[in-house]
Amino acid sequence: MPQQLILHYALLFLAVGISFFLNLGGAPLFDLDEGAFSEATREMFVRGEFISPFVNGLPRFDKPVLIHWLQAASMSLFGVNSFAFRLPSALAASGWVLLTYMFVSRVIDRETALRAALMLGSALGIVIIGRAATADALLNLWLVAAMFGMYLYFLERKKRWILLTHAAMGLGFLTKGPVALLVPGAVGLIFFAMQRELPALMRAAFYPPGLILLIGIPLPWYILQFQAQGMAFIDGFFGTHNVERFSGSMEGHAGSLFYYLPIALLLALPFATPLLRAARELPRQIKSPLGLYLWLWFGFVLVFFSLSGTKLPHYLNYGMTAALILAALALPLLKSEKLGSRALALLPPLLFFGLLAPLPCLLPEIITRMPENDARALLIGAVDLFPTGYFTVFFLLAVTSLALMFVRSLSLGRSLLGLALAGNLALALLFLPALGAIQQGPIAHAAQIAQELPGPYVMWRVNTPSYSVHSGHVQDLREPRAGDLVFTRSKEISALPPHTVLMNERGYSLIRLNPAE
Repeated sequence: MPQQLILHYALLFLAVGISFFLNLGGAPLFDLDEGAFSEATREMFVRGEFISPFVNGLPRFDKPVLIHWLQAASMSLFGVNSFAFRLPSALAASGWVLLTYMFVSRVIDRETALRAALMLGSALGIVIIGRAATADALLNLWLVAAMFGMYLYFLERKKRWILLTHAAMGLGFLTKGPVALLVPGAVGLIFFAMQRELPALMRAAFYPPGLILLIGIPLPWYILQFQAQGMAFIDGFFGTHNVERFSGSMEGHAGSLFYYLPIALLLALPFATPLLRAARELPRQIKSPLGLYLWLWFGFVLVFFSLSGTKLPHYLNYGMTAALILAALALPLLKSEKLGSRALALLPPLLFFGLLAPLPCLLPEIITRMPENDARALLIGAVDLFPTGYFTVFFLLAVTSLALMFVRSLSLGRSLLGLALAGNLALALLFLPALGAIQQGPIAHAAQIAQELPGPYVMWRVNTPSYSVHSGHVQDLREPRAGDLVFTRSKEISALPPHTVLMNERGYSLIRLNPAE
């Protein structure tokens, strides 16, 4: 193996190690998504049934089953803990980065490939999703495999790329459903049409061995799930969680038509300025097939989800691989020797670290200005939950960002990548544990108390499935009865019959109702 390749893989290993694996279990599971995915996996073992996901005894039709099977394998090896549930996502995100390096090496060169893969492996949006116990990192692994395979088929016309694309879409359909077909299908159709190559696309799309993979990978589970759950699964998964998500806002996740424009810059941090420079280069980049393909990929995701009624930031990650490859191509065009260009490029990390650093100091003032609600109750006393050195580290990162504006001897690319990895180190060791302790601490504490207590177990007027995971008990979602162990919001205590309070902490309570006389 060439020395250059060894160095590249060593740098990639370092980047994914910091970004995705460092202190992976350092925070409790976050609700709702991480808690729901993890509890659905845990209940597979409780029920002894690995086809239909359930959360607190009720069918969960949000997503297909592949992520649960991978989490189940991890849980079998490492037990019931945050690390085990997040590990499949960290591995998938690492594969995502590696595929990007291999693809860009093949179609451009290794130096650009390293830059693109390191940017992808350290950008804020990808790091967050790569550390989350959800299906999104796994879906993105299959999406990039399908998108890269389709472009390589365009270049080389080899059947192995058809098989890769179809297999990846089949695995994606088993991970999150129709979106795994929508993005590659729509982008491929537009791109091949613009290249006047539609007949080639049609031959690839209907290549029999490819179709066997595309259909044969997900279909057995869908058949078994339909046999187990009937039309409730069809209506819940395809209707509610696909059609209705696009046609209307679900769970309050709405946004304007321009919602994803600032989100793109946020997800790309600290590489927002190279992404903006890539946008300036769009007229030139789309003159090449690769540039056109990447812009169609990112542009389709941006437009489609901007038109969707339900908007969540991580949806844009389906196109951020293309955006960050384009940003990697544009990065050398930024004039690092000019103070204005360096300042503009380093301003986003300066602002990001500068906003995070004073949080412990600002929190008391924020709390005093908040109305009496659940969020305020959760934040009271949260200042003490920030780790020692939190302010110092993020303040130094902000100062370093400012200083690098004037250190012109260090390339802009290395400056941004160094800040990205140092920032991810601080996020993993300081910010995410603090956020977990603030948001999930009382829930995890109540769960720890409930582990050894007898039931019946009831979750009432609150939806925090991570409590079920950490307590090890499936919860009844019903009105409390005499003798129940009840987890609820503290504000709901007054509505309960005679009881004993076992824990009351920052807006959450664990209650034992008095037994019937």
